[in-house]
Amino acid sequence: MMTMKSALITGAASGIGKACAERMAQEGYGVVVADVNLPAAEELAAKLAAEGLSAIAVHMDVADEQEVEAGFDKMMETYGSCDLVMSNAGVQIVHPFEEYPFADWRKMMAIHADGAFLVSRAAYRRMKASGKGGRIVFTGSVQSFVGSKLKEPYNFAKHGVAGLAKAIAREGAEYGIYTYTICPSFIKTPLVEKQIPEQAASLGITEEEVVKNIMLRDTVDGVFTTVEDVANTLVFLSKDQGALTGQSLRLTHGWAMM
Repeated sequence: MMTMKSALITGAASGIGKACAERMAQEGYGVVVADVNLPAAEELAAKLAAEGLSAIAVHMDVADEQEVEAGFDKMMETYGSCDLVMSNAGVQIVHPFEEYPFADWRKMMAIHADGAFLVSRAAYRRMKASGKGGRIVFTGSVQSFVGSKLKEPYNFAKHGVAGLAKAIAREGAEYGIYTYTICPSFIKTPLVEKQIPEQAASLGITEEEVVKNIMLRDTVDGVFTTVEDVANTLVFLSKDQGALTGQSLRLTHGWAMM
């Protein structure tokens, strides 16, 4: 068993999660790359190991309680600690509200709501038991504060994640457990790239109009947030000593200002 700070990141095989896993490994953390796409997670872990960094891959369906607990057990077995956890796994399914299938609503809730609960609870248990505390970070969204067409379940879940972080911050403070929600606006990840033609088709507009008039309309500079912005914020929060606990940090280029 290694003795070093550790970070478990869900949805870490691509997009935001991948950038954050890479950055925390560079910061000297032993990283658990948790994802439903195990081959991609293993590929990233191997890449980091080849760079002289420490990482392992675990298969984790965040909506499966046993898989979540098993992934955290592997973290403790490998690194002996649970210092930082980022609940990041997510999907996006868009439909006009009146046509939104209940099956898709339930899938969104399973990943975004159940997943956030199961991952943060697993982290909380181990951080409390260690006597050292730790940091639990949720990936929220600008949609944690505003509403968007076609995204009612996503809005619902992302509002809820911010509330979950605030509640855990209250209960975890005496154990040195701090929580945060990183809330970016649109980032051109595969998840967002997929939405552009879907929203164009649903709204009867061009893909260029989706980007300009929906995704970036309310920013002050018409610029996408980046995965590096999120990774930089995660590093910053990893050093926080509780001053920011419970807070939602808005990485939105001026959209949804406080």
